[in-house]
Amino acid sequence: MSNRTHHIGIVMNGVTGRMGTNQHLMRSLVAIIKQGGIPVGAGEVIIPDPVLVGRNPAKLEKIAAESGVTKWTTDLDATLADPHNAIYFDAQTTARRVDAVKRAIAAGKHIYCEKPTAQTTAEALELYRLAKAAGLKNGVVQDKLWLPGLLKLKHLIDSGFFGRIHSVRGEFGYWVFEGDTIPAQRPSWNYRKAEGGGIIIDMLSHFRYVLDNLFGDVQAICCLGATHVGKRWDEEGKPYDCTAEDAAYSTFELAGGIVAHIDASWCFRVRRDDLLVLQVDGAKGSAVAGLRNCWMQPYAETPRPVWNPDVESPINYYDGWQQYESDRSYENAFKAEWELFLRHVVKDEPFRWTLLEGAKGVQLAEIGEQSWKTRKWIDIPKLEA
Repeated sequence: MSNRTHHIGIVMNGVTGRMGTNQHLMRSLVAIIKQGGIPVGAGEVIIPDPVLVGRNPAKLEKIAAESGVTKWTTDLDATLADPHNAIYFDAQTTARRVDAVKRAIAAGKHIYCEKPTAQTTAEALELYRLAKAAGLKNGVVQDKLWLPGLLKLKHLIDSGFFGRIHSVRGEFGYWVFEGDTIPAQRPSWNYRKAEGGGIIIDMLSHFRYVLDNLFGDVQAICCLGATHVGKRWDEEGKPYDCTAEDAAYSTFELAGGIVAHIDASWCFRVRRDDLLVLQVDGAKGSAVAGLRNCWMQPYAETPRPVWNPDVESPINYYDGWQQYESDRSYENAFKAEWELFLRHVVKDEPFRWTLLEGAKGVQLAEIGEQSWKTRKWIDIPKLEA
């Protein structure tokens, strides 16, 4: 094949948000540009050519100056009409996503977007079906699959370290300040239901792809939501009542008889190894994975405690765990998936994290909310593409 450079126009809508700026623009596309693109063959390379889209010209101009990306606009329609732009990426608030993605599909753009892809399963499935009917490549951000800690955990699973896995226990979250005396770390819309807020739609969309891809398909859920902090202050310092839940306590039945339980909260104070921790227990051993690190305890190193609450335990339960060491290097998780999607668009390489997978995450969140409201276990039906 002759030497070729593929300059791929990418409409980046919603890039003024924290995730859009930091993870998708600076640490993914700008990083790819700075490394000289993505090599895909002898003398062949893919180079992203982003155009920044948003509603605030001042923010866009500032981000453009900081990133070195020269193109920005508040006119989404103009970017969709430009044939140079092959990909539409959406990192807006969830409530704005469906309409914009539909417009991009109508304009013939390949679709890559943040999760959750919609607020309802029906809308999320519609986006997938529209993209598929139009013959467009499509994908959803499922970044946690490329985190170093979870990649190490996946290697242990694939190597048979655990034997038969019987349970997964996870915690995600941290304390998000209310915004009155100390600035909040999350936007106020996260706590307003009408604007697509709530930790169930946010985090169960993540938990679906993590559980499905690492352990087994989610088959049923029992979920309890809660709003622990009822009053917060917005970006302008004005108080508001929280209408969305800020914590979710979920138990899942997975294929193969595995039981998983994950607590997610923006009202946790962290006393664990990381903001996200998963403990996996199996017949032959256990492991605890965070965002970057993973510790394991094989059967032979498992202590033999005897229950006696009247004396100090003679066992230090942190002993007997060894850190997983790897000789490989790990990319930023968002950048890793961006590279795979760009190769998919340009070279038609496989990419299985489609909008259908995104719809599965929305489905789990929607059924999780139903479980909370009805106080019942609910089975997860298979989504038909």
